[in-house]
Amino acid sequence: MALSISDAEAMQKVANETDRILMVGHLLEYHPAVLKLRELIDSGELGKINYIYSNRLNFGKVRTEENALWSFAPHDVAVILRLLGQSPIEVSASGGSYLTQDVADVTVSNLRFSNNCRAHIFVSWLHPYKEQRLVVVGDQKMAIFNDVIPYGEKLQLYPQRVEFDGTLPILKKEDAEFIEHGDTEPLLEECAHFLECMKSRNEPLTDAQSGIEVLKVLHACQESIEQNGMPVNL
Repeated sequence: MALSISDAEAMQKVANETDRILMVGHLLEYHPAVLKLRELIDSGELGKINYIYSNRLNFGKVRTEENALWSFAPHDVAVILRLLGQSPIEVSASGGSYLTQDVADVTVSNLRFSNNCRAHIFVSWLHPYKEQRLVVVGDQKMAIFNDVIPYGEKLQLYPQRVEFDGTLPILKKEDAEFIEHGDTEPLLEECAHFLECMKSRNEPLTDAQSGIEVLKVLHACQESIEQNGMPVNL
């Protein structure tokens, strides 16, 4: 949305004062598999969400003006905040600069939420193969969104959980099942939503506030990277 929180908040203020629709391009939030995953979580299908992790990895494109966190992670942050319906209370992050001094090619960000849920985001452009995978671990079921495989197979549900016999943990394993979801193009859906919001004057799904919340997480992660992984409160 912007490079600074103050600029983002200024954009939000101007949009409100001039009755303009301000929408942020968090593209993955319009992906049919992500929308279906959000529906599963909101319905309680997965139970209490314990942990989420997202890997966005590839060999290139290498940047020299921004690090992997700012280049790759905004979409993952946006999706995690949407799925959990809240922002983290603390983040920590670390990164490694191997190609350009002070520009991290690899970063791992850890997010802690008030309900004891945690998440981590691993991004890199120094990885041998492309991976775009989001894993959600609930106490009743688990789900995987894999964006590099064909439609119809991108979302899998694992009916797996851990039960206790006294103090002994018992693993309940089941075969994975593919979850049906639409095959619409996320960018097309995003653009159509923007046009509809301009017509109806309704707030977009990815409104200015959602952009600001993502930006706060990115800034906190960057601050943690510069402090060698020290936790930063939001």
